[in-house]
Amino acid sequence: MAHNLNFALFGNIYQAKKSANIQQILNCLKEHDAGIWIEKLFYDYLVSTEKIVAGSVNVFDGNDFNVDFVISMGGDGTLLRAATHVGSKQIPILGVNMGRLGFLAGIVPDEFESVIDSLYNNEYALESHSVIKIEADGKPVSVGDCALNDVAVLKRDTASMISINVNINGEYLTTYQADGLIISTPTGSTAYSLSNGGPIMVPRTNIFCLTPVAAHSLNVRPIVIPDSSEISLTVESRSHNFLVAVDGQSTTCAETTRINVSKAPYEVRIVKKAGQSYFSTLRQKMMWGADNRK
Repeated sequence: MAHNLNFALFGNIYQAKKSANIQQILNCLKEHDAGIWIEKLFYDYLVSTEKIVAGSVNVFDGNDFNVDFVISMGGDGTLLRAATHVGSKQIPILGVNMGRLGFLAGIVPDEFESVIDSLYNNEYALESHSVIKIEADGKPVSVGDCALNDVAVLKRDTASMISINVNINGEYLTTYQADGLIISTPTGSTAYSLSNGGPIMVPRTNIFCLTPVAAHSLNVRPIVIPDSSEISLTVESRSHNFLVAVDGQSTTCAETTRINVSKAPYEVRIVKKAGQSYFSTLRQKMMWGADNRK
């Protein structure tokens, strides 16, 4: 049996059903004498909805935690938010899927106890995910400087497309006339990029994909580049500003802003059940390759 473990919990504060199993999860951790810390936003929500009693667990704010594992309770959005707070700490994240799809959050509540047992017995796998770092005029963006899934540059108004000039390692690639451009990691390839016609990229392939959103030209296609590339973008827009979305959290930038995108110097580590395969997840969750013709 491993030494006593400490856990930091993040959760979904918008949908009540996504925290329905919180008591079961806390009880399981308490049975293992685990140290439990809950993120303040989630804690306040759980207390206000009477899911837990005030003062029954430790509370932390933002990035102020140092534990053995992070538990994300919700869907993939909750896990992306937890990953932002983990940042470069290298703490493994356990994604408990309380929603429907859950590509990253691969553990359902019924499996939780056996997964916790496996953590204590050191019988689990860790999957490393590359992360995109983004800077606007050399400074971090307000909504976060790193993305596990994708960084997107998008038009802000409904009126017209934007022009996105892209250089890779200082060499001109093209100017996208489009509603936006998504720069995706392999992890994010099954998310926003996929819904815009991007390819599925298997984990650990060390690539980024540039996928235009509603390109105004039929001869521009998604392009895959090494993740060692330095990508720089400038945008021209009729409204003189545009949106930058980091894992779906967006902020407005002025037209003159130069956006630089590169691979972050750290990776995010996600706990996998032993023997869990990416391709079986792809077939089950995405119905990938399924043929429903009778």
